Amino acid sequence: MNRIAFGCDHVGFILKEDILAHLRARGVEVIDKGTGSTERTDYPRYASAVAQAIVDGEVEGGILICGTGVGISITANKFPGIRAVVCSEPYSAQLSRQHNDTNVLAFGSRVVGLELAKMIVDAWLDASFEGGRHQTRIEAIAALEQRSF
Repeated sequence: MNRIAFGCDHVGFILKEDILAHLRARGVEVIDKGTGSTERTDYPRYASAVAQAIVDGEVEGGILICGTGVGISITANKFPGIRAVVCSEPYSAQLSRQHNDTNVLAFGSRVVGLELAKMIVDAWLDASFEGGRHQTRIEAIAALEQRSF
């Protein structure tokens, strides 16, 4: 992915600048969707901004950070076409791209430290969707998004 959106809440802000610098050093263009400080805020705002940027075609994918990565990824997954994964280690990040064609990576600043976060980001960015048998599953997920409950 060459162009991604980035979002975090106040807890995720702890890792923000270092992860943004890491992404830019890799040559990734980053659209920062906030937050801009450690002042308390709510993660749905930033998850929504990142997910909408993907839906609108502004970016290819996104990275989200909150305390655990869970709430922010749940929010992003409410948008059609978003396949957000929360990862605390690189192997799952890699396989999520290869098998699930994830387009949003989330992790928690209270769960992973800076160096591990960089390894997770790198594993996710370096992997690519394998297609094949996995494509059928992606299509099944997309069909579920079209259902009305």
